[in-house]
Amino acid sequence: MTALSDTADAIITASDQAPHLLVVDDDDRIRELLKKYLVDNGCRVTVAANAQEAREKMRGIAFDLMVLDIMMPGETGLELTQSLRDARSDVPILLLTARGLPEDRIEGLERGADDYLAKPFEPRELLLRINALLRRTTPPPPPTELTFGASSFNTARGELRCDGDLVKLTSSELSLLRALAETPGKPVSRLELSRRTSAALERSVDVQVTRVRKKIEPDPRAPIYLQTVRGVGYVLMPD
Repeated sequence: MTALSDTADAIITASDQAPHLLVVDDDDRIRELLKKYLVDNGCRVTVAANAQEAREKMRGIAFDLMVLDIMMPGETGLELTQSLRDARSDVPILLLTARGLPEDRIEGLERGADDYLAKPFEPRELLLRINALLRRTTPPPPPTELTFGASSFNTARGELRCDGDLVKLTSSELSLLRALAETPGKPVSRLELSRRTSAALERSVDVQVTRVRKKIEPDPRAPIYLQTVRGVGYVLMPD
């Protein structure tokens, strides 16, 4: 690894909260240098000296990305990667290793790694690769303005308007709309909606849905914007 110098390529995030990375390397010097460099460029960083320590850290923290050395005593980085993927973990993994032959890279990717960087490497390249992985794996923020024909809903302000006029929403109706607006076009279960609103029972969600439909649908009896997904729940389908 070359000297860790300052760079302008700061970590890209989808929110104000910095991504939390887990750096796993048995070399104390590399581990601490990586931590300082990544922290200086906008990350929160936790370090581990081996796979066992990494597993312990992962029990209490949901990391946004792992930077993982391959050649470690005990369980190797390849073995840890395979184990995590077998356990259905989808945490992005970037492998670091002195083994840079094509067959080594192929094995790392076959084991489930998302990217592979051979040592020695340029710190700026590592940062760019981390950025790229975070962009691919970080879901886009939900839209702040949704339209339903003549109506529009601003999720940030919690305002529903029809032809520009403000439409009054109860707290339960607002919670329902916000919950659905977080993932427009994707069904949300009635159970989840009951948890996200003041509805104590799932059937209470149906009542709130009926009331919201009266405020956003041209014909509430034939809804086109707030649709029922049979056996699942409801989905919001804005324009």
